Amino acid sequence: MVTIVQPKVVVDPVDIEIEINGLSKIYETKNSTFQALEDVSLYVKNEEFVSILGPSGCGKSTILRILAGLEEATSGSVKVAGEEVQGPSVKRGMVFQSYTLFPWLTVRENIEFGLKLKGVSPKERKDISDKYLAVVGLERFANSYGKELSGGMKQRVAIARSLANNPEVLLMDEPFGALDAQTKQSMQQLLLDIWKKEKTTIVFITHDIDESIFLSQRIYVMDARPGKIKEEINADLQLFKNGELVEVDRFMKLKKHIITLLKH
Repeated sequence: MVTIVQPKVVVDPVDIEIEINGLSKIYETKNSTFQALEDVSLYVKNEEFVSILGPSGCGKSTILRILAGLEEATSGSVKVAGEEVQGPSVKRGMVFQSYTLFPWLTVRENIEFGLKLKGVSPKERKDISDKYLAVVGLERFANSYGKELSGGMKQRVAIARSLANNPEVLLMDEPFGALDAQTKQSMQQLLLDIWKKEKTTIVFITHDIDESIFLSQRIYVMDARPGKIKEEINADLQLFKNGELVEVDRFMKLKKHIITLLKH
């Protein structure tokens, strides 16, 4: 029997990297008011991989943008490492679904961009970019430009650029959504490998159930209109080994449960 719902346990505040309490977001125009989020509360522990899963329009990307400091909450509290989010910070790296590379810069220059802004010396920048070029497997493409790269390679550069700034938290907004199935699968495995090695706290936005189960330790399933957390799920079930599904029955039970949540 698989326990699907995360049991209510007391989490040591020292272990919590992200804490959101009572988050609401209302968009207002001259003619209408739309509530995107209502009373959202969640937490992410240090070095944890957590996905926020839900249908389009449920507000999951809005949560991420507020976490990144790109939007302001209407009400509620959003803290990272115990500090209220007031705006963008190098402590929070962001990877978008769209390819956000600077086309006039090489792969290496893209990875070093944030480091250069911070005044890091050329030698140290090269050492750091060398490290992350190796992490994402793009050493041979260090001097290539974005137009010469595939979609998956561009996302590798975006991940490397975020990690090069040594963020406490990596925020990922459906980063593999535009990739073909085979490339998406390889990128998912690469991300897991990077996470295990770098120990970075990751918040991952997706509408793909299989992806959330494969990548996450915990999943927050969202309801829409207005967006709210419907259920917190423990997905750390060791269903996969070396990227291959080995616990088919347990996987299907968990997937069926999430499908039922999303239907209702």
